[in-house]
Amino acid sequence: MATYLQWRRFVFFDKELVKEPQGNDGAAPGAAPASGPAASKFLCLPPGITVCDSGRGSLVFGDMEGQIWFLPRSLQLTGFQAYKLRVTHLYQLKQHNILASVGEDEEGINPLVKIWNLEKRDGGNPLCTRIFPAIPGTEPTVVSCLTVHENLNFMAIGFTDGSVTLNKGDITRDRHSKTQILHKGSYPVTGLAFRQAGKTTHLFVVTTENVQSYIVSGKDYPRVELDTHGCGLRCSALSDPSQDLQFIVAGDECVYLYQPDERGPCFAFEGHKLIAHWFRGYLVIVSRDRKVSPKSEFTSRDSQSSDKQILNVYDLCNKFIAYSAVFEDVVDVLAEWGSLYVLTRDGRVHALQEKDTQTKLEMLFKKNLFEMAINLAKSQHLDSDGLAQIFMQYGDHLYSKGNHDGAVQQYIRTIGKLEPSYVIRKFLDAQRIHNLTAYLQTLHRQSLANADHTTLLLNCYTKLKDSSKLEEFIKVQGGAFRGFLEGLHQDCGEREELPVFRDQNPLVCRQGREIVFSTKSESEVHFDVETAIKVLRQAGYYSHALYLAENHAHHEWYLKIQLEDIKNYQEALRYIGKLPFEQAESNMKRYGKILMHHIPEETTQLLKGLCTDYRPSLEGRGDREAPGCRANSEEFIPIFANNPRELKAFLEHMSEVQPDSPQGIYDTLLELRLQNWAHEEDPQVKEKLHAEAISLLKSGRFCDVFDKALVLCQMHDFQDGVLYLYEQGKLFQQIMHYHMQHEQYRQVVAVCERHGEQEPSLWEQALSYFARKEEDCKEYVAAVLKHIESKNLMPPLLVVQTLAHNSTATLSVIRDYLVQKLQKQSQQIAQDELRVRRYREETTRIRQEIQELKASPKIFQKTKCSICNSALELPSVHFLCGHSFHQHCFESYSESDADCPTCLPENRKVMDMIRAQEQKRDLHDQFQHQLKCSNDSFSVIADYFGRGVFNKLTLLTDPPTARLTASLEAGLQRDLLMHARRGT
Repeated sequence: MATYLQWRRFVFFDKELVKEPQGNDGAAPGAAPASGPAASKFLCLPPGITVCDSGRGSLVFGDMEGQIWFLPRSLQLTGFQAYKLRVTHLYQLKQHNILASVGEDEEGINPLVKIWNLEKRDGGNPLCTRIFPAIPGTEPTVVSCLTVHENLNFMAIGFTDGSVTLNKGDITRDRHSKTQILHKGSYPVTGLAFRQAGKTTHLFVVTTENVQSYIVSGKDYPRVELDTHGCGLRCSALSDPSQDLQFIVAGDECVYLYQPDERGPCFAFEGHKLIAHWFRGYLVIVSRDRKVSPKSEFTSRDSQSSDKQILNVYDLCNKFIAYSAVFEDVVDVLAEWGSLYVLTRDGRVHALQEKDTQTKLEMLFKKNLFEMAINLAKSQHLDSDGLAQIFMQYGDHLYSKGNHDGAVQQYIRTIGKLEPSYVIRKFLDAQRIHNLTAYLQTLHRQSLANADHTTLLLNCYTKLKDSSKLEEFIKVQGGAFRGFLEGLHQDCGEREELPVFRDQNPLVCRQGREIVFSTKSESEVHFDVETAIKVLRQAGYYSHALYLAENHAHHEWYLKIQLEDIKNYQEALRYIGKLPFEQAESNMKRYGKILMHHIPEETTQLLKGLCTDYRPSLEGRGDREAPGCRANSEEFIPIFANNPRELKAFLEHMSEVQPDSPQGIYDTLLELRLQNWAHEEDPQVKEKLHAEAISLLKSGRFCDVFDKALVLCQMHDFQDGVLYLYEQGKLFQQIMHYHMQHEQYRQVVAVCERHGEQEPSLWEQALSYFARKEEDCKEYVAAVLKHIESKNLMPPLLVVQTLAHNSTATLSVIRDYLVQKLQKQSQQIAQDELRVRRYREETTRIRQEIQELKASPKIFQKTKCSICNSALELPSVHFLCGHSFHQHCFESYSESDADCPTCLPENRKVMDMIRAQEQKRDLHDQFQHQLKCSNDSFSVIADYFGRGVFNKLTLLTDPPTARLTASLEAGLQRDLLMHARRGT
């Protein structure tokens, strides 16, 4: 039970009398009066008001004359005659423009219920849709209360004899409604209220002595007895959803709240209750101090009309009295247009206008009632910005009073709205570090901290030396964190100490132990993990920093701490081996040189796996059947800068396991083998290294990088490799020069013999080389000259000029060569002279024949056909070449009328040669090329002269009109060409 004696009183409502409107448009109820002579008078209601209600934008009144009055917001009072005698009860629905009334049309106890549709009119008055007697039976009784459900399907009427009738169905129509007695009792019914909860409808019934509820939406109407205390008329009400639609019963001792199945809280409000009303979260009670029995309400209410009455507005949620005032003879309290209206017996209407929330808060601030202001703001559904402003003012108030613990709690409630720097500056003093820590912790828990806040909080922890708070902050449970620390050195072979806390003994590793703990994602923590790692590392809390780095996948920070601070290289390498491929690759590129310097064998082993078939070592939890990844092995070669032994092992492993390794692997391996070969002194080992280098060169991996391999071999003076590469690259000139530089005469001749067919100039170079040598090289010169003479590679004069530079080369060296050469030239001269004589004789003969054909007639004496060898018969065909044919043979075998079938094949060859010569006349590039490459330039020029390249060739063709002359000329030309062909 909560007593109201400790409840504070406030004036959260403004009270004023409602005035009559000025003109037709009027003013809103509660408006300030106009100044001057034309000021409005106070509004006065008609006398004899007996019952009131409100809803649908109007105040509704019923009087003793049977009239129902409506007072809208314009304050233009209207009414109509509803009953002949009096109106006793009214109920205005809030969701429908329907009014239910109870009144009397005749003397005696015979109340009538009328349902009015206010939207429809009947002769200027609202339409009455239904009339029926309120008393279901024959026994007369007085109606005490009335209520209607908003869905228009239920209406309950209470009587003074303790009975309650329930109308179920459409209350606006007779045929769809059914009336039955729901409740019978011995005490007058003083209040009724419907409560809807989902699909269930409850009806609260209160009498002067008890409270009960019925379920009217089902069958049999089950009843629940809630209490044995009742109340007087108009002393019950139904709260809004802010109080969970509880039924309020205002007794003289206490105010009780009820659920449909049980009694709720109660409040000890003194005074005899006259009216109870619920308004926007407030409980409005009109009472008087002098105790009067509730039963007197039915007999002598008018006898108390001159008593002073107190109206209190209670805020049940925040436990204070929002308003309290004294009125004279209150008729009823109504709520409409967002205000309360108090009707008094003198016909006046008092408006109670609630102050706005900000005004109410300022009143509470002036009295330093910040807790109450916070509760009020929450109940008024003030936004978060407004609440944060109240929390800030409350925190400032407590801070000024020296209550720093309380102040920081209020500042914590402003997080997200108030700038954190405002609070942090207040608690930067060392004596307030605990309060600052609490604020920063909450800031991080709400994920609103930035990197600076994280740094400040961790510095607070380190200054306080509060390791437990630090562990709690980084989400580490004690046992798991200690196991993590112990597992940091599980692979060490020696006792290497790791500081955990500055005030705690260090932990050492345990051999063979695997520590597995859950990993939290960075989204599960409320701070910037990277900033926390930096601060912890700077403060020397390496263990905590490592834990955060590993659990939140900050691999770079984890490795930095392990390698730069703790120097635990084995653990760093193990950690890299657990990472996904991309991260393991990048970290090995970054830290590979450091690891290679301290633990070369283990690092090399990891690199082998990374570049061939990498799978993270997930301690048995990974999918070992999943396909592995492999990195570009060439990119890791710089890591082995100072570790040639490990580099060789790595390169040989890659070349064996992964034959398609990048070219850089083979280049480096070749260079490494050549270096080892060049610096090795043991003959046997040197021979082995030589074989390895040659084998690598012959592997076929250096076809695309021939120059690079050649440079490497030359740098290390690897002769066999150089010669092999020269030969593979067809660099016969370089092979020759190499042997010449080393004065290897026999190899020079051998190179010429082996590659002279592909490059004949080698023999010329060899002859020139031996000609410059002062020592006796007759044997090699003779061999070279023999080949030159057999292949006719050089003119004799050039040979003599070349050997003239050698002082040791005597005439005997080239005597045989010169004799043979002179003999061959003499033979060639004789042959040429004979051919010239023959060509002249042939030319003379052909010219004579041509002259005879031109000057003398041709006598055809052939007696046989040149095709069938039969005797010629007319008609026959004769050609100037001397061939004759039967006409039918000629037509069968000839291809044209102008060509002799027998001479045509030979003539065609001659003509093709002429056309070929004509096509090659302009081949200047070909001529220059042959002239440059030929050993006998004069013969090339003579050949081109002979083919008519340097002469203009003109072919004469005559039109077919002079057929005989054309045939004669064509024959002469064919004979000339034919004889020229035979002569050649």
